[in-house]
Amino acid sequence: MKLQALIFDVDGTLAETEEVHRKAFNQAFAEAGLDWHWSKERYRELLATSGGKERIRRYMEEEQSEQLHRHDLDAWIAGLHQAKTRLYAELMAAGEAKLRPGVERLIREAHAAGLRLAIATTTSMANITALFDATMGHEVLGWFEVIGAAEQAPVKKPDSSVYLWVLEQLDLSPEVCLAIEDTRNGVLAARGAKLPVLVTESYYSQGEDFSGAVAVLSDLGEPHSHHQVLEGTGRTPGWVDPTHLNEWIEAIA
Repeated sequence: MKLQALIFDVDGTLAETEEVHRKAFNQAFAEAGLDWHWSKERYRELLATSGGKERIRRYMEEEQSEQLHRHDLDAWIAGLHQAKTRLYAELMAAGEAKLRPGVERLIREAHAAGLRLAIATTTSMANITALFDATMGHEVLGWFEVIGAAEQAPVKKPDSSVYLWVLEQLDLSPEVCLAIEDTRNGVLAARGAKLPVLVTESYYSQGEDFSGAVAVLSDLGEPHSHHQVLEGTGRTPGWVDPTHLNEWIEAIA
C-alpha cells in the first residue's frame, strides 16, 4: 500500500501556535475590559476542549458562571473570539511563532515527491492563512489540495468529522494517507476515521496518551538536528522524509 497523501493538523503540529493563541485570548479579554487571564497551566487544561469559542464557554462555566446569563451569550462569545482571531493574526505577522523542526522541509519534500497535501484542523481558515503568510508563504498554502478547518467541522476533535470530510474531498481511502498530529484529541479523531497517525509531541501535549499512533516523535527532525523517538519503532535517519513515511505505511498495511 503506497502512501498517497499527508494530512496535517495545524496548531502545535506545524508550529507551537498554542502559546500565541493564549496570548491573543488574554489580549482580547483585556481589550473587552475583562479581568480574565489564562496562565500556561490553565490553558493546558482548557486545551482538552477543542475550539476557541468552546474553550471560552467552558471557562465561563467553570469560573465566570455569572456571565452565562447574558441574553446575547452566543453572539458575545463569538465577538470575543473574533477579536482574539484578529489579535492572533497581528501577533503572527509580528513573528511570534516559528515552524517546528522539519515541518517546512517535509512539506516541500512531499510536494516535490508528488504526495497530495491536506489540512485537518479545528482552527479557523483565518488562523491558517495567518500562519502560512508569516512563515512559508501563501504560495505553499496553495499546495494543500484540501483544507478542512473549523468552518467545515462544527463538531471539534476528538470527533472525526473533519478527517472524514477531508478524506471525502481527496477521494482516498484512509489506508493510503497519513495524519500528522500533536495531541490525544487529534489521534482519536484520526483513528476514528481509520487513518494511521504520526504524533510530534508539542509543548502543550507533553505526557498525553497517544495510544494508536504509528510513532510518537519529539518533532519531525532535520539532518543537522535529529528528532527523538518517544514511542514506536519506525526507522528514520533522525528526520522524517517521504521515503521513510512510505515504508511505515507499507509496514502496517
